Amino acid sequence: MKKLLALALLAASSLSAQAALKVATLHPLIADVVRTVGGDKVEVVEVLKAGADVHHFEPGARDIAAMRGAGIIFASGKNLESYLGKLRDSVGPSVKVVEVGRPIPSLKMEPGQDVFVCCPHHAHSAIDPHWWHSAENMRRAARVIADELAEADPANEKAYEAGAKAAGNRFMELKKWAQQQIATIPRGDRKLVTAHAAFGYFCKEFGFKSIPVLGIGRSDDVSSQYIAQAIQLIRDNKIRAVFPEDQANPKVLAEIVRSTGAKTGKPLVADGTATYAHTFETMLAHNVRAIVEALGVKK
Repeated sequence: MKKLLALALLAASSLSAQAALKVATLHPLIADVVRTVGGDKVEVVEVLKAGADVHHFEPGARDIAAMRGAGIIFASGKNLESYLGKLRDSVGPSVKVVEVGRPIPSLKMEPGQDVFVCCPHHAHSAIDPHWWHSAENMRRAARVIADELAEADPANEKAYEAGAKAAGNRFMELKKWAQQQIATIPRGDRKLVTAHAAFGYFCKEFGFKSIPVLGIGRSDDVSSQYIAQAIQLIRDNKIRAVFPEDQANPKVLAEIVRSTGAKTGKPLVADGTATYAHTFETMLAHNVRAIVEALGVKK
């Protein structure tokens, strides 16, 4: 009898362990939020891992195989993953592909946006897909993820709600910390010159003006006329630093530094996939410290 009871308990334990909801993610930042919201109720298959290039990644046969059995695939959205149509065909209609960023308000690369000082002409009206540079957006994302997990696994709805609330509170704490650090930068110096247009949401949230040398993608070319305009803008505004990125340091930035006398700041994490910064917390902390070091006024 005792043996049967032990076997029954073992079977129940095994079933409980197998009950975790299997999901897949297409961005490290999304994977981290899914783990935070889902806790031990979810099994996360991280398809695109830290160190990868989000602008050139496309899932291969091995990735598709790793996703087998996942009920949900969480993507960043806003056209960042241009392969989503093909992925949907590969995994079939039984797997739900959720674009987490879809319900989050978009920024467009256009002169009418107050956050941009100027924009490359070829990127006009393009949607900026880097929405996860905003703590407020990450809080929204946690809610989106919790709702999707609860729909797929209603028995654990309360746990997902609690996970989303905890994640949201942490994002707000990080926003407050960042605001305190950025307060050391004079308001007139809050202009962020970067390689490509990845920091619009950050700039909007923390009161900067964005000056992207390139467009949305790293492969965007830039005209000599635009370089000249950027150089003049940097001179006119007495901008003290320009920032390369962890995976992009185009020659045009070196040309701007030579022509303006601005210094080169530490590389910023643009796409949230750096091996040393692929959660919102580590990415934000790295970027804020790099920006404050270059532009802040020491007391």
